[in-house]
Amino acid sequence: MANINLKINGMDVSAPAGSTILEAARLAHIEIPTLCYLKEINEIGACRICVVEVKGARSLVASCVYPINEGMEVFTNTPKVLKSRKKTLQLILSNHDRRCLSCVRSGDCELQKLCKELGVDDEALYDGEKGLYELDETAAHMVRDNNKCILCRRCTAVCSMTQGIGVIGANERGFKTNIGSAFEMGLGETSCVSCGQCIAVCPTGALYEKDSIDAVLEAIADPEKFVFVQTAPAVRAGLGEAFGLPIGTNVEGKMVAALRRIGFDKVFDTNFSADLTIMEEATEFLDRVQNGGVLPLITSCSPGWIKYCEHYFPDMTENLSSCKSPQQMFGAIAKTYYAEKLGIDPAKMVSVSIMPCTAKKFELGRDDQSAAGVPDVDYSLTVREFARLIDKVGLKFLSLPDEQYDNPLGISTGAAVIFGATGGVMEAALRTAVWKLTGENSDSPIEFNEVRGVQGIKEATFQVAGMDVNVAVASGLSNARELLEKVKSGEANYHFIEIMGCPGGCVNGGGQPQVPASVRNFTDIRALRAKVLYDSDAANPLRMSHENEAVKMVYDEFLGAPGSHKAHDILHTTYVKRSINK
Repeated sequence: MANINLKINGMDVSAPAGSTILEAARLAHIEIPTLCYLKEINEIGACRICVVEVKGARSLVASCVYPINEGMEVFTNTPKVLKSRKKTLQLILSNHDRRCLSCVRSGDCELQKLCKELGVDDEALYDGEKGLYELDETAAHMVRDNNKCILCRRCTAVCSMTQGIGVIGANERGFKTNIGSAFEMGLGETSCVSCGQCIAVCPTGALYEKDSIDAVLEAIADPEKFVFVQTAPAVRAGLGEAFGLPIGTNVEGKMVAALRRIGFDKVFDTNFSADLTIMEEATEFLDRVQNGGVLPLITSCSPGWIKYCEHYFPDMTENLSSCKSPQQMFGAIAKTYYAEKLGIDPAKMVSVSIMPCTAKKFELGRDDQSAAGVPDVDYSLTVREFARLIDKVGLKFLSLPDEQYDNPLGISTGAAVIFGATGGVMEAALRTAVWKLTGENSDSPIEFNEVRGVQGIKEATFQVAGMDVNVAVASGLSNARELLEKVKSGEANYHFIEIMGCPGGCVNGGGQPQVPASVRNFTDIRALRAKVLYDSDAANPLRMSHENEAVKMVYDEFLGAPGSHKAHDILHTTYVKRSINK
């Protein structure tokens, strides 16, 4: 593609044809501020924060959508531009709840940051009528506060375009415009799948997860309770960002140290139950292949995907693996096997998870998730909540030493840690499925590169013990829809499918630290975080789930064998067919 030459602030810049002024400016190391813009998702030029001057143009133009032309002269920092941006911010704030000190996004708010940079203060704001909205707390996982909404429409774009769901949109018109669901339904009344991608892209505190920090601290303070915690694979790849570390920093050791100092009785790794999941899921897959079961088998680790399937593809719930997710499987085995081992009443155990996912909060309340007669998991904190918890108790995270998980439920293999990246569950399952069919580790493939990468849909065929196994991987629910429509129409024939609700998998989950649009638009955060997990896998001497000695011990001492009746009672679940309600 040919380049186009232009000048930005008097500097010569060459950018690919088809680029916008915003993209060309990045090449010249000039940051043009934005609020509504999300690359390839919400390119609407609506907020007018990104306006610039173009020589010869009659008015300021929105740089996020304005294409560059040969010989164009652009000015991004003239008094006229800066005055316009400041005026726009003042108008936004005139209808904004400015109680920043009590806002969950204070200090990490894109609107707040822009106001500081452009010198907007309370004395220069416009007074007038304000919209007043009640909080929408109907969903299990999140709260909507339209008093802090700036109508950027990022949330509606990601819900509709990225996830293909569209349960939120603009209601009313003019000054009364607000973001909500059809017929003013609460979000919890719709077929929202709790993925949290809307929270991840919101620039302000208009959307946030329901907070369980105080409930967890109260449990820890109760001497009658045994409180243990598990951390998902992707948490170690995202948490450091909340403390200023670069995207793609592994903070596993400091994370464990922090949890121990917060006061948890035991600190465990969800990777353990990821290995356990593979033992059950690989067994289930082979049973279906060899005994004429329902195919393709579809993974069940992502609760957002599960709820999506129940709403939008209810006729395919029979294809879902009956395995609980690793979060729930961990809680189930801890409150049965581990409780028995310690001689503790499961009712006195409090199971806490740290997850990159908001849908895990919804999953806690699903039916058939109480193996010991009490909930498998009691509280699920997002990575953002975990970071706030660390700050709340006064820990200096970056100064903490590196520590290791407690045993035996902290032992895991490399196959488990890659669960957090799209394709990871598939690869981990294939490693063990191949071993089960061939019986020899030395001849078993370790890496299945065809299912790696951040592409929305990946397909591959592997020859295993003389049989062709067709697999597919999808992440992001619009991609899941495309894949499943091909299966339903007969266009595609697969044996095994992995689906993750969030684009890129759990590393890009709705509960991960928020990344500003200025970074998200030009950096593949999915790939950087996924690299943490693949590096961890490569460094682990054990890279197949069936090599996990702690998992073997659980089967020998308690479950019997993968797929046993007892394993099914404790580690497997059921699904429901739901209606679509937008």
